Formats: sequence, C-alpha cells, structure tokens
Amino acid sequence: MASSIPEMLRAECKCEDMAKCVLGLKELDISTYKLLLENGPMTAEQLGELLSRERSTAYRSLQNLISAGLVYRETKSIDIGGYYYEYVAIEPAKVKKMIKSTIDDWYQRMNLLVENFDRELLGE
Repeated sequence: MASSIPEMLRAECKCEDMAKCVLGLKELDISTYKLLLENGPMTAEQLGELLSRERSTAYRSLQNLISAGLVYRETKSIDIGGYYYEYVAIEPAKVKKMIKSTIDDWYQRMNLLVENFDRELLGE
C-alpha cells in the first residue's frame, strides 16, 4: 500500500485499501468482516475454520473489528448451562457512514493545520 498521500493519489486504490487505512484494519480483518457479512453470526472457532487460521487468530481479528466498531458480540445461552459468544457484522451502510465521518473529521483537522502552517513554521 502507498505510504504517502501523493502515492495514494497515483495508485489504484480499492475500497478495501481505503477501509484498512481509515479504520486501521489488516487484510485478515477485512476477510473476517466479509465472512461475517456473507454467513451471518458466527463463533470465533467457526471463523477460524473458514479463514483456515487458529481460533486465537480469528479472535484477535474479531477484537480489532470490535474496536473499529464493525462487529459486536452477542451472548448465547447453552440449554445444559453455560454460554458462548457469536460475532455479528454491522451492515455496510453503517460502515460507510463511519468511514465518511472519520474522513470528514480528518479533513477538518488537516485543514486547520494547513491554515496555521506558516505561523507554526515561523514559531509565531
């Protein structure tokens, strides 16, 4: 992936590249999110199997997605006692709003920095 804004503007970026950049996700996180969208709620163990990864690796990816706000977990009861967690992906329309909001916030901050660039550069 590109390391500077000019490189990003010249590169052919995909929606996944933008989502990884804006939300701080990894390739595995995007794959995990897609699987949850395609298959519905799943456990970390089920995701690990579909990803061909260890359950612990799937769980770390789920934690990244929860932190980013793309996934939440639901507690499910077992009839004979106990519980387990299922992970649910939020719908893409909400993710789209989240990304737009994050980009808007970033733009406002960067614009303010640019407005103060000459003063800060000269130490005023």
